[in-house]
Amino acid sequence: MANPPHGGVLKDLLARDTAQRESLLAESKKLYSVVLNERQLCDLELIITGGFSPLEGFMSESDYNSVVTDSRLKSGVLWTIPIYLDLNESDIGKGKVIVGARVALRDPRDDNVLAILTVSDIYRPNRSREAELVYGADDIAHPSVHYLHNIAKSHFIGGSVQAIARPLHYDYVENRNTPSEVRALFRKLNWSRVVAFQTRNPMHRAHRELTVRAARSRRCNVLIHPVVGLTKPGDIDHYTRVRVYKAILPKYPQGMAQLSLLPLAMRMGGPREAVWHAIIRKNYGCTHFIVGRDHAGPGKNSKGKDFYGPYDAQHLVEKFKSELDIEVVPFQMVAYLPDTDEYVPEDELEPGTKTLNISGTELRRRLKTGAPLPDWFTYPDVASILRSSHPPRSKQGFTVFLTGLYASGKEAIAQALQVSLNQQGQRPTTLLLGETIRSELSQELGFTKHERDINVGRIAFVASELTKCGGAVIAAPIAPYEAARKSAADLIGKHGGFFLIHVATPLEICIERDRAGQYIKAKKGEIKGFTGIDDPYEEPIKPDLRVDISKQAVSQIVHEIILLLEKEAYIGER
Repeated sequence: MANPPHGGVLKDLLARDTAQRESLLAESKKLYSVVLNERQLCDLELIITGGFSPLEGFMSESDYNSVVTDSRLKSGVLWTIPIYLDLNESDIGKGKVIVGARVALRDPRDDNVLAILTVSDIYRPNRSREAELVYGADDIAHPSVHYLHNIAKSHFIGGSVQAIARPLHYDYVENRNTPSEVRALFRKLNWSRVVAFQTRNPMHRAHRELTVRAARSRRCNVLIHPVVGLTKPGDIDHYTRVRVYKAILPKYPQGMAQLSLLPLAMRMGGPREAVWHAIIRKNYGCTHFIVGRDHAGPGKNSKGKDFYGPYDAQHLVEKFKSELDIEVVPFQMVAYLPDTDEYVPEDELEPGTKTLNISGTELRRRLKTGAPLPDWFTYPDVASILRSSHPPRSKQGFTVFLTGLYASGKEAIAQALQVSLNQQGQRPTTLLLGETIRSELSQELGFTKHERDINVGRIAFVASELTKCGGAVIAAPIAPYEAARKSAADLIGKHGGFFLIHVATPLEICIERDRAGQYIKAKKGEIKGFTGIDDPYEEPIKPDLRVDISKQAVSQIVHEIILLLEKEAYIGER
């Protein structure tokens, strides 16, 4: 028999509100609509399917404050992570979102109405207090604290929800099961004891070994229950991860394991998040839950130290063991013994035993460089999936972003670099010159700071798409502002290499090189907002390369860029 849900009753709002669906849908067309963001969408899906039982909506101010300070709802039921709907001042100011109002909640992807919220509370949270008490520190190096201070909107909204429809998904639909569906699956399979394995990373041989050991020691079956909502920035995408999970599932003993996907927006909240995860798995019917070392940890704080201790999560879950009513299985680290070709728990090793291990950092290095992934570490089909999604740098795209004053020579460098890369022929090369972009993509823009930033953003978007497809991009705008260049680097860097080249030709040399006389016109006041004359140029703080066409030949500069690309393994043979 599956574990009873948290609070005693599974709050499956979709099932509860089925009879009212048509009337709710008709009503929603007359209501003010709020389009959810990705995090809110994940939260709503788990509210209406019962994954967040006993919640039946977004938290009231009293529930929010109680959870922040005491890890409990106002009713006294254990709950560790605040769940709220944040809205802008403009939404509140329109008078459409007031206490007592009914508001339609829409999916940002297709604009479908998913639910109707009856507003019970509108409040301004103490964000620093939430950061300190829930996440352990008011430090924006923590992704949830960053969200609180820089992304979350001004007001938090609480209220009950009536469900109209579940969000539509078009990927891995057969594995996207609600708590009711997972519970029905357990009944069909006659599973009465189930250990859930939470992961946001690909699985390898060690993960299979530790989950099998956990299942055998507790006489359980295994539910592989990975998060496919929001995870830690920089994590491997869920499409790749799910392909890995599907590949590893047949490696389990017949009938031992099943795969189901969890549409959770993780907070990376360490100890509190581990308790939250246990509650969610209890709602899905699991009787046991594996809590890992540094479970849901976000990594280093702004001082370079871990946000949480390695076993803080296990200790907090153990503290609430009687209330959780789900048995926690500590994550048992296993080591590979090459002499006997087996994995053994580290606490069972004899001193001096020879072991092999590949850390997460080393795995990422091997994927980037194309170094082999040994069979003892992962399965060949898993390695093939990872290689396909994360090719070595020699197969990845990259962008060379040249920035400098008008007439600094960056266009000449860009054109010569394109010729050199075309000669090598490893990948298609696209040239994005500043004037070309202005005429083709940004004709309507002027030269205010805001408009310049928009122009750089458009260049970055085009470059990121080309980089994602494995191409080489050479961009050569003036790009005078550091913040806009940083945003471009962040966007493009998600998909491949980004190299910032500062063409630091002095202003007086640029004026000499200006055959069109633009600087002279600017000095006379005939052109306003001209970079270097009456508009600033913020020199890059840490470019990958700084060059000066008045001191170096174009061919030498191109050679230095080629050497940089070769050093980082984006071109050439290794």
